Amino acid sequence: MELHEFFIVVAITIGLVSVCKSLINFVRWVWAMFLRPPRDLKEYGSWAIITGSTDGIGKALAFEMASKGLNLVLVGRNPSKLEATSKGIRDNCHEPVKVKSIVIDLAKVSGEQIAKTIEEGIKGLDVGILVNNAGVTYPYARFFHEVDLELMESIIKVNMEAPTWVTRAVLPGMIKKKKGAIINIGSDLSEDPSLPLYTLYAASKSYLKIFSRCISLEYKEHGIDIQCQAPRFVATEMTSHLKSLPLLIASLEKFSKASIRWIGYDHLCNPYWSHSVQGFMIHACPDALVNALSFWICSTLRNRGQMKETQ
Repeated sequence: MELHEFFIVVAITIGLVSVCKSLINFVRWVWAMFLRPPRDLKEYGSWAIITGSTDGIGKALAFEMASKGLNLVLVGRNPSKLEATSKGIRDNCHEPVKVKSIVIDLAKVSGEQIAKTIEEGIKGLDVGILVNNAGVTYPYARFFHEVDLELMESIIKVNMEAPTWVTRAVLPGMIKKKKGAIINIGSDLSEDPSLPLYTLYAASKSYLKIFSRCISLEYKEHGIDIQCQAPRFVATEMTSHLKSLPLLIASLEKFSKASIRWIGYDHLCNPYWSHSVQGFMIHACPDALVNALSFWICSTLRNRGQMKETQ
């Protein structure tokens, strides 16, 4: 075999291996997104605790878990919203479920007080699932120095400190019975090269990702499945300023159903198929291009927000 023929064979072989690898990854993605059977959540325990459960993703997950027969501990700061959500679950759920509420403002109390309140609220309950969903972001895009101190403190406490302390409060019970699942709701935006003008929010979600990864390794041998779900845009109040981009946003119902299907599997996932495709396309682009587009889009959102604020 001549030298040029050898190089042709090598090139063809490398190409075939690359195509086969991509095909296998695609088949695995289809299996995970659409065909893989979900776990029986009741095997973890009869109760699930959800923070930020009166609006958005948390509320949608509460209804979805109740439909699976799980009793719920709803954590929120507004007693009337908690009561309304509890009543809605009881009235609409086909299976009889118990609903308990814990009133606490995660942005206002210390970490120790968060842990103590949660421990007291779940005492005697067979808590099998924890969903750390509560989160805070900017009303609209802004430079880091424009973030007021109160908002900065809220983002740090709610997005990072609160899930840390709530997890600390729930873990001992799961360790004792050697089973459980913890789901931290992060953001796939933290996987992008950058998210300018939402710096603190992106950084807080990156914290959740590495926090989840580390404790997943620590407690895997205890039978506890710990996962960070990192969606992109979901139709909540936090994304209300993105209504002009409907193709990028998942409905709460679709996301909550997808979210449930992933519990107990990978330590990091993007549960909704459309978000996964968006992430794949973005991560395939050069970082410089993504950074430039991100800054342009976020600068536009900042200008719109400032104009709306001054009206």
